[in-house]
Amino acid sequence: MVLWASTMMAFPEELESHGDGGAEEVTIAACEDKTSSQLKPETTGTDPDTEIESEEQGIDFVTLGMFIIDEIEYLPPTPPVKDILGGAGTYSALGARLFSPPPTSTSVGWIVDKGSDFPPELDTLIASWGTSVLMRETPKRLTTRGWNGYDEHQNRAFRYTTPKKRLTAADLTPELLASRTFHLICSPNRCRELVLEIKDKRADEPTGVALPKPVFIWEPVPDLCTPDELLNCTNVLPLIDVISPNHAELAGFMGDDGLDPETGEISTRAVERACEQLLGSMPLQSFTIVVRAGEKGCYVARNGGRKRTNKQKSKSKGKGKKPSAMLHGSLRPDTDMEALFAGLLQDSEGSISREEIEVDPGIERWIPAYHTTSYEEEEQDASETGGKGEEGEEGEEGEEAPKRKRVKNKVVDPTGGGNTFLGGLAVALARGKGIEEAAAWGSVAASFAIEQVGMPVLGTDDQGRETWNGVRVEERFEEFKTRLAFN
Repeated sequence: MVLWASTMMAFPEELESHGDGGAEEVTIAACEDKTSSQLKPETTGTDPDTEIESEEQGIDFVTLGMFIIDEIEYLPPTPPVKDILGGAGTYSALGARLFSPPPTSTSVGWIVDKGSDFPPELDTLIASWGTSVLMRETPKRLTTRGWNGYDEHQNRAFRYTTPKKRLTAADLTPELLASRTFHLICSPNRCRELVLEIKDKRADEPTGVALPKPVFIWEPVPDLCTPDELLNCTNVLPLIDVISPNHAELAGFMGDDGLDPETGEISTRAVERACEQLLGSMPLQSFTIVVRAGEKGCYVARNGGRKRTNKQKSKSKGKGKKPSAMLHGSLRPDTDMEALFAGLLQDSEGSISREEIEVDPGIERWIPAYHTTSYEEEEQDASETGGKGEEGEEGEEGEEAPKRKRVKNKVVDPTGGGNTFLGGLAVALARGKGIEEAAAWGSVAASFAIEQVGMPVLGTDDQGRETWNGVRVEERFEEFKTRLAFN
């Protein structure tokens, strides 16, 4: 059930920054009233094709990315398009929404600031998604708008055409603040500020029960992905769970362009090398890098390490000190280092506990993009080719050759693909999926965002099941899982 309410709220700091000088009218589209005490740490959600009762769902995803109305300009002869639903917040919300058919659609939270020039048709489109969107009327300002331009290599140029209105932790309602995941798109220093502010506000909420630890996913802004910002980047890594730059942004931190010097294409080796350097800079911290690399897919890298199990601890009845704890004083020239480190591995009974050490190898894996080539192959019935291959050749030993036909790639406009990817990834993590499968959710989500200019079309099939661009998300995901050989 979706409730619509209207009230008057004042945001003096935001209004002052834009010279509005008055109050905002806020419209909230949300699910039935739920206290954050209903959120349970062990609640992980379900697979994409399984519904969750809305009474137990809560908020799985919140983005602090902005809402922007886009104007997109292409190379001639393609005409420009205007009044397109856009912005990092919108596309990341789309990614989460794709895997959240009703009633789970209310688990997606985001914020829309509507200026005096807000097109009514966008109101209708946003309402059709059925999300927990916070709609804020700001009639004394213009809606944040942006211009997007692309060159022949699909490199994007962007600029704001009206004053922007960025979001802070103070903009989050108690319901949004209780989210299981947060998507942040900002500079390193601002990321640190947002994470600490969100944690402080969650700790101050009078919920009566501790909220589960949220997952923070940080998308760096390209302008500040420079070598000068690398130290700030590494300083914020201990506070987040996933950092997800694209290939160019990651290379920017390393003072590189991330391209193959011979072909000019995205260099997978450069991506891997940069991840090794970034992970190596934080050897005592566990975090994950997910690099979005366009048609190359994404690269998932997580540093491993050593962790202790509890097998030997459960067998030990005494609470005596380990021999290593009895060592005193500083190192001396005659210190027996072998005996010292053996002591560090001994349990309370004096046995060497080598079995207790489990090595986490980490992750290094490429996940392909769903749309992978300029032309994609589809299977073709034998009746269509008369038992011949693509050029009419016979298969070996009289067998029919594989029948494939080449169809034009469905990629139309890459705008928002990376943001949509992160929305899908985030909601997968909120529902208990591992990082590799979460990246697959992201790849499938991004595939819907780039098949047209603007948003994919929401509809239903002949059985009343939800579709986007005429395709069920669950079916596309299952096909992609098969391609990746996931269990």
